[in-house]
Amino acid sequence: MRRARGKRKAEATEVPCVNRRRTEGDEAIQEARRRAAPSVREFKYNKKRVRLVSQGSDLKDDARCILYWMCRDQRVQDNWAFLYAQRLALKQELPLHVCFCLVPKFLEATIRHYRFMLRGLQEVAEECAELNISFHLLLGYAKDVLPTFVTEHGVGGLVTDFSPLRLPRQWVEDVRERLPEDVPFAQVDAHNIVPCWVASPKQEYSARTIRGKIHAQLPEFLTEFPPVVRHPHPPSCPAEPIAWEACYSSLQVDHTVKEVEWATPGTAAGMAVLKSFIAERLKSFSSHRNDPNKAALSNLSPWLHFGQVSTQRAILEVQKQRRSYKDSVDAFVEEAVVRRELAENFCYYNENYDSVQGAYDWAQTTLKVHAKDKRPYLYSLQELEQGTTHDPLWNAAQLQMVREGKMHGFLRMYWAKKILEWTHSPEEALQFAIYLNDRNELDGRDPNGYVGCLWSICGIHDQGWAERPIFGKIRYMNYAGCKRKFDVEQFERRYSPTHSQ
Repeated sequence: MRRARGKRKAEATEVPCVNRRRTEGDEAIQEARRRAAPSVREFKYNKKRVRLVSQGSDLKDDARCILYWMCRDQRVQDNWAFLYAQRLALKQELPLHVCFCLVPKFLEATIRHYRFMLRGLQEVAEECAELNISFHLLLGYAKDVLPTFVTEHGVGGLVTDFSPLRLPRQWVEDVRERLPEDVPFAQVDAHNIVPCWVASPKQEYSARTIRGKIHAQLPEFLTEFPPVVRHPHPPSCPAEPIAWEACYSSLQVDHTVKEVEWATPGTAAGMAVLKSFIAERLKSFSSHRNDPNKAALSNLSPWLHFGQVSTQRAILEVQKQRRSYKDSVDAFVEEAVVRRELAENFCYYNENYDSVQGAYDWAQTTLKVHAKDKRPYLYSLQELEQGTTHDPLWNAAQLQMVREGKMHGFLRMYWAKKILEWTHSPEEALQFAIYLNDRNELDGRDPNGYVGCLWSICGIHDQGWAERPIFGKIRYMNYAGCKRKFDVEQFERRYSPTHSQ
């Protein structure tokens, strides 16, 4: 975006504001940002991260502010979309506003997810205030509230972040159609290290086919962030105070799925989890990440999902330990970058990412051939959700998800494949798996979740397995196989229905 004519001279310097609360809890990270550039104005911003949604790109002369519509990436620092918006505002000497549109419901999200999100947004609002940036919480769908806000505040340019999922993409399209024609609208992929539309122009078949493309582009995109600085151009009118607790009355969500105790919302808490992972668990990530009884995982998924912590920041910090823990660092990069961005690619290029129709033809065919095979057990959705099957390991995995809002990664595939074995059809199995995941997992409603469910149930990359009932040529997993991998009885005792919570 650029102003059509008549740029004003910008201030010579913008001094980074060191948050008094030490949001990241690590002065070294703040110093690294300052070394990258005093502000994004002096930083060589990679325009490949940005794509224009609107037809026009010129900022109008009478613009009164720039607006960042925060959606998926709910943080201030380490946010390429926020930085791009501040870059525009600094260049044009305009105030910077940030807004978030709080929808009354979103897929299967419950109060567990909304409270985690809103408490994180409260931290964002406080940090924005310290940086002289107005934060607005708009109640309702973006298409209904955002265009009016843009007109009333004289917004000269709109910036938003990126999600490959259908519903958020529709939100962007709805806003684009309703924006004034003279307001340019840009989208920034602030969630992936290599922007989704840059990583590959097509749906990739597997990690094998995308891995080289991702690694070839990491030197260009895996850079340090400049800081979001205290904005030198104050807003003409302050944002309305936000009654955070009153926001809950606008929600139309299930309140029976309770918050979890282990995960504190917000960037500060997420960065503390990252720090503890590097100090305590990274050393055993390579060797023990597939053992549900070992404390070897990062546990970062809730903060990464809500964008409260940047995956790019996590990788930058983890890679500092390469000399000490090379295997673990490589394994973490594989999972957090290659596999995660593969899921983003799949959802972006395959609109049926949450349907059996999204699977490859061979997988659909083999499942159809065995669709009428006799099931050894049949369970209702309620029985599955309550963890009352005959399989104590499956029940324990399900109850971990219900109680803690997470399931150990090794067990996710076993959990989903058993749902295929115990329901009437692949379609019902996928529907149940997505419902249970999205309703209970803190990181539900995410490309990783949709791809994990679909690929476990519909095989995708499982060609070459021996034909068997129900599964056809899709990989089968059983209880005995898990027993060979880890102490399943220890895990079952931990999450048994009678275990104290």
